[in-house]
Amino acid sequence: RVGFVGAGRMAGGLARGLLRAGKVPASSILASAPSDKNLDAWRESGCRTTHCNLEVLQESTLVFLATKPHILPAVLQEIRPAVGPHHIVVSLAAGVTLQTLQRLLPAGTKVLRLMPNLPCVVQAGAMVFARGSGAGDGEAALLKSLLSSCGLCEEVPESYINIHTGLSGSGVAYVYLFAEALAEGAVKMGMPGGLASRIAAQTLLGAAKMMLETGEHPAKLRGDVCTPGGTTIHALHQLEKGALRATVMNAVEAATNRACDVAED
Repeated sequence: RVGFVGAGRMAGGLARGLLRAGKVPASSILASAPSDKNLDAWRESGCRTTHCNLEVLQESTLVFLATKPHILPAVLQEIRPAVGPHHIVVSLAAGVTLQTLQRLLPAGTKVLRLMPNLPCVVQAGAMVFARGSGAGDGEAALLKSLLSSCGLCEEVPESYINIHTGLSGSGVAYVYLFAEALAEGAVKMGMPGGLASRIAAQTLLGAAKMMLETGEHPAKLRGDVCTPGGTTIHALHQLEKGALRATVMNAVEAATNRACDVAED
């Protein structure tokens, strides 16, 4: 049985991805939240809901902690008496370190820290996780096996999690901005907006799939598209004049630094 303490957007996206993949039946998912505001969507998916966080611990072995970071310490204090050696506790809270989680939970608790992103909803997410001292290979393998149905899932050192937030958690928004700009460029040149948006999305999907399936460095694939004196090299020159690469690198750095700041707050 899988439990979610907290039923916001990220938890809901992860649960929908698991349901779509057929990994967990809806009847085996129990989600808690203080009000009905976020729980209605879970009920519509066939999941069970409650207003009691302790009930989630009592009925689940794999428990995702999906509250806001500033609320999590109080929630951990509340659920601590119900956490036992059979539980696997996975935190989705940005900035809350494994050290903090282990300090606020019973000694030896099998705790892991996970950072998913929005496309988990459509089983195309990018997730990284790190394990605490109480979690072994079995717990890591279970989490990776379960979540690989929602997209790419990698175990990493905890220090990479804030970087992943800047790269992929926030990076989805950078891609949407770029897709919007691509489509608007086509609209400017006379293509209908709906068609331009579909082609922009497919272009991004195809380019990403080639990176994953060929394993080639993006610079190599970019070079394969360019021909001497052709359309692409003229367009890339404009992107370089606009400092696209430096701007995107700065964006990843800014989001990573902000994630680190949240951890210190």
